Amino acid sequence: MSRSLALFAIGLVFGGGIGFVIAAGNGVTFDGHDHGDPAHHGGGHAGMAAHDHSQSVSLPAGPDAPSVAIQLHKDPMVGWNLQVTPQNFRFAPENASAADADGEGHAHVYVNGEKLARLYANWMHIPSLPEGAEVKVLLNTNSHGALLVADQPVEAILTVPAGGEGS
Repeated sequence: MSRSLALFAIGLVFGGGIGFVIAAGNGVTFDGHDHGDPAHHGGGHAGMAAHDHSQSVSLPAGPDAPSVAIQLHKDPMVGWNLQVTPQNFRFAPENASAADADGEGHAHVYVNGEKLARLYANWMHIPSLPEGAEVKVLLNTNSHGALLVADQPVEAILTVPAGGEGS
């Protein structure tokens, strides 16, 4: 029985390693965003140029401009629950990597400047956050560019309160 478990564990390690190597060789990143797939970019070099993460969309300021607020709630079991409340903005996972439409897209979540995840909903569980860490949520367009209002990023930032870690 223990030999079977050992062989199973070895198979998982080697199989997982081979899978990561194949994924990396084909341009797939951990967030599931495939930079190696020409179809994802509309095909050819022109499609890749249209899919530029550095491109941002700036909307005018005013009562209809998108905004975002965030809150951290201590999870009763472990970690934190991040609540994201956008205004004049709709999460649109069905339009990811498609043409931009005013007021829709997704968010990026950062902890201490490192991207943690792409977000397509109002809630996200974060297993552990150190006290004093900076959590930032940035709204993005369907084509992955930063969403700006009057040339300023539409983002919300907060600091993890005392009692951090959350484990």
